[in-house]
Amino acid sequence: MTKKVVTFGEIMLRLSTPGFQRFVQANSFDVVYGGGESNVAVSLSNYGFDAYFVSKVPSHEIGQACCNFLRQYGVNIDYIKRGGDRLGIYYLESGASQRPSKVIYDRANSSIAQVKPGEFDWDEIFDGKDLFHFTGITPAISDSAAEVTLEAVKAAKKAGVLVSCDLNFRKKLWTSEKANRIMSGLMEYVDIAVGNEEDAEKVFGIKAENTDITKGALDDSGYQEVAKKLVERFGFKKVAITLRESYSASDNGWSALLYDGQEFYKSKKYDIRIVDRVGGGDSFCSGLLYGLLSGMDNQKALEFAVAASCLKHTILGDFNLVSVAEVESLMSGDGSGRVQR
Repeated sequence: MTKKVVTFGEIMLRLSTPGFQRFVQANSFDVVYGGGESNVAVSLSNYGFDAYFVSKVPSHEIGQACCNFLRQYGVNIDYIKRGGDRLGIYYLESGASQRPSKVIYDRANSSIAQVKPGEFDWDEIFDGKDLFHFTGITPAISDSAAEVTLEAVKAAKKAGVLVSCDLNFRKKLWTSEKANRIMSGLMEYVDIAVGNEEDAEKVFGIKAENTDITKGALDDSGYQEVAKKLVERFGFKKVAITLRESYSASDNGWSALLYDGQEFYKSKKYDIRIVDRVGGGDSFCSGLLYGLLSGMDNQKALEFAVAASCLKHTILGDFNLVSVAEVESLMSGDGSGRVQR
């Protein structure tokens, strides 16, 4: 039976400079749409799941264009509300070599930021569904968005739906203190948590020891301790931590570990030449969720997630437009990049 998944959050208009131009150089922008939870929905739809994206977008043409963009990748938009004045925007300048990428947000007072408790019929939305996914970005958007997120996770638990969360701390949206307070209240409803070294430290004050990501140096034992502390504090069934070694803006090492409360699992590492790293974490989340919901064991699900997100780094835009077969091909060791004829 096809798995049915629900994601909830903000989708934004992305305006990125062509190629590797700087903002001050660009005379035009390339247009796509994306956001943490919508990116996961698209990936899971590509993998053959029924994916439902819940959000609120303005009723004008930009909101419609956004919905059309999701629909072309098979995402169900029946639960998207129309209203409010604007779709959030973010501007992206892609970095290269030693010059980092830059993101500028223009998302204040977006439609989803103005959402109110009671707008969504969560009992209907979760009826017959298998999984609910959200990120730490959604409750950071506004106090009312945080209230609706809490409303959603409570309804998901009541419906017996598995709940996953990508911690995704965004310092431009809220402080560590507020993130800790709001996210701690949400975590009691979460079964599967995904994060990185910054998320665990900035949101919950749990720091990986003997690690400096700016020097490309990672110590697995430090991250294992982070995962253990997260499980001890919140009772997660599984915790996954992505491990990014930033050699430069163009080249990263990419791997991950998974902890199920008893055993640690470590993936193979990929050295990636980056085309577009935005959405990399979301592609990992969706790969992990696909693997676990499809019945893969922990190690295979982790390897699928890392391979899927490795491929995402080579694709322009927020969405990971790859198939299960392509991910499995990379998992099997075919990373040559040779032309397929």
